Amino acid sequence: MFNWQKLYENRERLFWTLHTGGWFGFAIVYYIGSFLHDVRGIWILVIVLNAMAGWLLTIPLRYIYRWAHQQSAWKMLLTVAASAYFIALFWAVLKNINYWEIYKHGYRPDAWFMYFTNTINSLIMVVCWSGLYFGIKNFQMLQKEKQNALKASTMAHQAHLKMLRYQLNPHFLFNTLNAISTLILVKDNKTAEAMVSRLSDFLRYSLDKDPIKKISLKHEIQALELYLEIEKVRFDERLEVEWDIADDCNDALVPSLILQPIIENAIKYAISKMEKGGKIKVVAKSFGRDLMLEVSDNGPGADIENGQLNRSNGVGLPNIQERLNSLYSNNFSYVVSHNQPTGLKVSIRIPFEVNEGDN
Repeated sequence: MFNWQKLYENRERLFWTLHTGGWFGFAIVYYIGSFLHDVRGIWILVIVLNAMAGWLLTIPLRYIYRWAHQQSAWKMLLTVAASAYFIALFWAVLKNINYWEIYKHGYRPDAWFMYFTNTINSLIMVVCWSGLYFGIKNFQMLQKEKQNALKASTMAHQAHLKMLRYQLNPHFLFNTLNAISTLILVKDNKTAEAMVSRLSDFLRYSLDKDPIKKISLKHEIQALELYLEIEKVRFDERLEVEWDIADDCNDALVPSLILQPIIENAIKYAISKMEKGGKIKVVAKSFGRDLMLEVSDNGPGADIENGQLNRSNGVGLPNIQERLNSLYSNNFSYVVSHNQPTGLKVSIRIPFEVNEGDN
């Protein structure tokens, strides 16, 4: 199967294909037009020679126009007009010679200026060729500018996502190191050492993951388990985690560490406020073409306004909403609500996507 995209991207091959095809089409139309007149068979040779002459004479125009395209507007117009006229004049002479020498068996005109007859017709053809050349050239330039703009937009979008994703690392790291320093101050070195070891594992995992690419939910759960191991060192039996992950959701794609700030928020504002019985529940299920994710706790709760926490100093939760908006535009929902009987629940809906290799 012929690859038109590959031909379009190869400008050299595209020019010669269109150039040759155009003059071949000229010869065909010229031949069909000859049916209106009673001409001899030798006229086919004249048509072929005229088309070949046009094919050869317009080749230099490509390089002249390429140079003229880099000049000022007036200089370009004058160069194009002059070169098109002289090529048309030369082509008209060759067509007249072909007509008189071949079709008229060596006929000689009475005056020398007769060799320049039908120059206007030749000029029209050359102008058409020139118009097509500049039209295709400008179209290619426009497409390239669009591609460059799209590439720049994509790079800016990716940089924004990376910034949002990496913003979580210092935020989480600060909280964890603060907890470790507290353990050291109270001389609980064994617990501090365990937290440092688990922190190392979690950071290695998070840094190995590309912040642009989405990961499967099962890998996201593994990352959360690494994080929760750190927190369980701090809270021990005060922290209970319940997982309710539907089997058909394990391979669903989610942004990396999208749930970690929610769980961190629940630990900071719910579990840490409770003397015992702190519980976090993580739910994942499919609904039609969507993936539903929920993280809830049984803490004291908080003020909610329009489905969002009424809290101005948070980093993690606003970060999540901005990442979801960058990745899914308007095709997502992010709602914070009261959990029953106590606590908060964060619900996320995103499109259900899987890797093609997992299908």
